[in-house]
Amino acid sequence: MIESRCGILCEECGYREEMNCKGCVNITDPFWGPCPVKACVQEKALEHCGMCSAFACALAKQFAYDEKQGDEGKRLRQCRKWCEEVKG
Repeated sequence: MIESRCGILCEECGYREEMNCKGCVNITDPFWGPCPVKACVQEKALEHCGMCSAFACALAKQFAYDEKQGDEGKRLRQCRKWCEEVKG
């Protein structure tokens, strides 16, 4: 089940229970503040950024490889996986 716009697997997130987060797909205002990835995906009326024709853009890469909050591209690989699952 897709719960994030950027490919983060919410079930692996340490903040999920602590902040009672239901995933950015299911909430309006993320507890961590405005998210440019979430905003971009929603503006384009996509389910997640992997569905974008510009994937993986500079913004997606910036977040995926951020020194403090990044995951070395894991979320980008997850978006690709979600796209492959849809194609079947």
